[in-house]
Amino acid sequence: MNFSQSFKLALKSLRTSKMRAFLTMLGIIIGVGAVIVILSLGNGLQRMVDQQVESMGVNLIQSYIYGRGDGTTMNLDPDDMYDLVEAHPDVLSGVSPYLMTSAPLRHGDTLYERTSIYGVSEIMYRQETRATLDGETLAQGRFLQYVDVDRAQNVCVIGAYLAQDAFGGDALGKELKIGGVPYTVVGVLRQNGDTLTEGGRDDQIYIPYENALRITGSRNVSMYLFTSTTRDTAAAAKEVIDGALYDFFQSEDAYYTMTMAEQVGVINAMMGAAMLVLVAIAAISLLVGGIGIMNIMLVSVTERTREIGIRKSLGAKRRDIRRQFIIEAGTTSAIGGVLGILFGCGLATLVGTLVGGYLSSQMNGAVFSAVPTVGAVAVSFGVSVGIGVLFGYLPANKAAKLNPIDALRYE
Repeated sequence: MNFSQSFKLALKSLRTSKMRAFLTMLGIIIGVGAVIVILSLGNGLQRMVDQQVESMGVNLIQSYIYGRGDGTTMNLDPDDMYDLVEAHPDVLSGVSPYLMTSAPLRHGDTLYERTSIYGVSEIMYRQETRATLDGETLAQGRFLQYVDVDRAQNVCVIGAYLAQDAFGGDALGKELKIGGVPYTVVGVLRQNGDTLTEGGRDDQIYIPYENALRITGSRNVSMYLFTSTTRDTAAAAKEVIDGALYDFFQSEDAYYTMTMAEQVGVINAMMGAAMLVLVAIAAISLLVGGIGIMNIMLVSVTERTREIGIRKSLGAKRRDIRRQFIIEAGTTSAIGGVLGILFGCGLATLVGTLVGGYLSSQMNGAVFSAVPTVGAVAVSFGVSVGIGVLFGYLPANKAAKLNPIDALRYE
């Protein structure tokens, strides 16, 4: 009996008891479907992160300044970071102090107490991507410019919440007071969330960093955003920054610098580890499905003992009997794998549609698509067939070793 005959016999056996065959495949179907959904969602998230990185700039470098922590008042002045950029134009193209502060914010008689106030420089906005280094985009007006920062002018860029709540959507050129000082609105950020709420992501305001330092009453900045000249010079720029910070603080614990490429690597490693754990959990269903196939094949061997005896008496060899049952087990798992692939692809598309809009709104319009890859489908199908063959070998070997005389006598 050749392979095609064994395959047709396997299909005939499955059609004989459709419900039993389906229940046998169920573990494989669920396991394969779960693996495809997990891999599809993971790949979709990874592509979304890559899009977000591209929009923010792969040449972004973040430096966190902790200080020496010994009670001294050694603070790094923002002018020192500007001098550093000017001294290394081959690898560094700009720097923006980044500090968050709070102050009474009023428009008319209305007081806004939960608005986030950020002090930045003009480098915060990238003309080539038309977005800030933290992913915000403009809906109206302009961002802070060099002259605004250099002269510490009282201008600001506000979020969509303030623009709507305080100015009814017509904010450009209008004034509001920060700490009692009037500021002119020169730009409005695009809305991020589905709803505008006080204290939410859209309730924010950018002002020149010198103005923010006056509000805090200190020259201490805990974070700097640098941009390297190109993607390829980011690593060299980081070395320059770390060298300058070490020379100033004489301690590696006083600061921490990370390039965007390193951040992406950390994020991808975390997502990879999470996906690996989830895939391992989903693989338990495949293991259960394999045990189910082995169990049903053992039952099938028992039910077809006389058939095996007749075939052996007619000249069938052990390898023929073994091959027949292995092909039957492999066919069962292969069909379950195909059904699992269809189930997984459909579920991945459904989940991607349901959560895609929400994730896009949270990541500034980055597109999320949970589309199964050819590799994931191929691996899932291969694993399902392999499990069927692996767990079908024991019953097939048992059938092959049956004594033909005992098999013919079996009732």
